[in-house]
Amino acid sequence: MDSVKSETARGSGGLKAALQLASPGSWIASLAPALFALLFCALRGYPVGLIRGLLLLLACVLLQSAVNTFNEYFDFVKGTDSVDDCLERSDATLVYGDADPKNAFLLGFVYLAAGAVFGLLACLGRGLLPLLIGAIGMLVVWSYSGGPKPLSYLPLGELVSGLTMGGAIPLGIAACADGALHPEILFFSLPLILGIALIMMSNNGCDIEKDRRAGRRTLPLLLGRDRSLRLYRTLCGIWIGMLCLFPIWLTGFVGLLSPLLLFLLGKAVISRLFSLRLLPGERIQQMKSVVGVNILGAFAMIAALAAKLILVALHG
Repeated sequence: MDSVKSETARGSGGLKAALQLASPGSWIASLAPALFALLFCALRGYPVGLIRGLLLLLACVLLQSAVNTFNEYFDFVKGTDSVDDCLERSDATLVYGDADPKNAFLLGFVYLAAGAVFGLLACLGRGLLPLLIGAIGMLVVWSYSGGPKPLSYLPLGELVSGLTMGGAIPLGIAACADGALHPEILFFSLPLILGIALIMMSNNGCDIEKDRRAGRRTLPLLLGRDRSLRLYRTLCGIWIGMLCLFPIWLTGFVGLLSPLLLFLLGKAVISRLFSLRLLPGERIQQMKSVVGVNILGAFAMIAALAAKLILVALHG
């Protein structure tokens, strides 16, 4: 009986570790662009469809889980992450837990393969374009943390993560609607692109000293903390402005719902985002703040698009 309990506990612990490596708290970076794209497509008259939409959502979440798992694995084996780096336990499974790094590496490929399968199913009957966009996305997933010169080690991490998650996901989903390229969705995805890039800049800004020791050449490291903080706060201001204005641009007066929600629900977290200083000791607070504003901003944009769709349906 004790051996059965022990095996059950190990299995439960393994599932918990697998979920922690996938980092569900960061899934907003894939779910928000995907939901935005589905609503955008519906507004423009080329809806993706329920089944295809669900397949795409699953593919996006699984591919992001692969990114998160590979990133934690490579940071751990290279000695970049340690208990002295102000990491949350749930975001540093290999540092604080007893999970086997080799299993984490394999798990990353499981997430990657599962995401590819769901993505392929969603692309059926839509030609080569969505497959090409998906293939580029998968290449970035691997190159971001793996390979001899990972993209996350270069001053391109913010740009690559923002464009891939916030831009390529909507572009790929729009292509899955009818097999055509819809570049206009990239423009209206700019608030999502910038928000996701700022998540990475928050992380890299707090990790300047750690990244210098690890041999990374991130954008905040090259700029230094003072200039990084000025750029960071400027970009945050532009981002908040985009989150208010772009829904109005897309949906007319209904888009006023977005700044209203931001004002009513987000004053405290937005204020905290601008008050923090990208310091190592504030890393957890900084990441929670930028992710919180991403969640709130995406919710406000998506709510405005959904409200417009409802009004169109009621008057249709």
